[in-house]
Amino acid sequence: MPLDQPAPGALAGIRVLDLTSVIMGPLASQVLGDLGAEVISIESATGDTNRYMGVSPHRQLSGVSLNILRNKRNVSVDLKRPEGRDALLRIAATCDVFLTNLRPGPLRRLGLAYDDIVAVRPDVVYCEAHGFPADSARAEDPAYDDIIQAASGLADAARLATGEPALMPTIFADKVCGLTIVYAVTAALFSRERTGRGQRIEIPMIDVMQAFTLVEHGCAAIPRPPLAPAGYPRILTSNRRPQRTTDGWINILPYSREHFDTLFKAGGREELLGDERYATRRARNQNSHFLYAQIISIIATRSTGEWLAFCDEHRIPVTVVANLDEMVDALPDAVHPIVGDYKEIPPPVRFAGTPSSVRRPAPLIGEHNAEVLAEVGFSDDEIAALVDTGVLHARNSLDS
Repeated sequence: MPLDQPAPGALAGIRVLDLTSVIMGPLASQVLGDLGAEVISIESATGDTNRYMGVSPHRQLSGVSLNILRNKRNVSVDLKRPEGRDALLRIAATCDVFLTNLRPGPLRRLGLAYDDIVAVRPDVVYCEAHGFPADSARAEDPAYDDIIQAASGLADAARLATGEPALMPTIFADKVCGLTIVYAVTAALFSRERTGRGQRIEIPMIDVMQAFTLVEHGCAAIPRPPLAPAGYPRILTSNRRPQRTTDGWINILPYSREHFDTLFKAGGREELLGDERYATRRARNQNSHFLYAQIISIIATRSTGEWLAFCDEHRIPVTVVANLDEMVDALPDAVHPIVGDYKEIPPPVRFAGTPSSVRRPAPLIGEHNAEVLAEVGFSDDEIAALVDTGVLHARNSLDS
């Protein structure tokens, strides 16, 4: 390898067929692409929802899609047409991973269930991610992030903290489930390296998010018989939040008895020194609502700079509350060949030997139709016929 050529990513040589939409699946395939996999995304003629999320710099490329569609080539094909399904199966035969978030019913109707794909690629890792288990009564129910947050206990955790159910102000379930897809697929690929056998993976969002939520909120309800209702007390208080200073916002987390002693002394709250409500970890957990309220009142007496210096001196965990616009501004600059300048969200994991990388910009709809189909054996005449009959779609930069 030339010295100036970066090392390939950990998944270099793996080929992924990505039949997913919105955020969960596209995020998963973006991460797989960042890790070195070659990703071919299949899209409808109208384009995926993520292309139009928020104010967009281009009709086909939103600020979301500029990052989530990177490291992918795009084929736009009508899967309801026999010729379109045949084209997809010919692509699938060359792919190590088949990734979809279509529900079981549509997959069967399209002829793209596990048995259909394994017939053309016997060692495929087939990953099917949808809202509810395929063998459940809700298998065909549509499931969006909001639905899964409510169904998985996340919204109820907010009720325990604030008195009313609430959704996280981020597409939490989609992103957690997207990352779950990544680890499931990589584990299955590792197994295939050892055994030579692929497998079907099913990832029901509801199961993922229930398991995620109950890690801590199962708590005292896990033992049989239950020792207390579900819910982790330290988390479930409306006072667990950033604290206002005289000139801004910080988040301080005194975690030990010594931390509380130090803060109470600094805040002139000597009457609380030695209070049994923070004497032990169990006591601090059970009395978190009261203790967080004391912190809020103490932090309000000094400036952000004063508290940062104080916490640094006494080794108390603290941070300034980050501003989203400032976070975006701090991202590295990148240039898209059509959109122009944008901010790139870097791959967050740092590998010493197999670095993640951004190698391809987000594609337009159907940008790689001819290129990908030629790779899997379609002639120029066959490709032209698919275009003429409307099976293949491509929308250039001037299209609406």
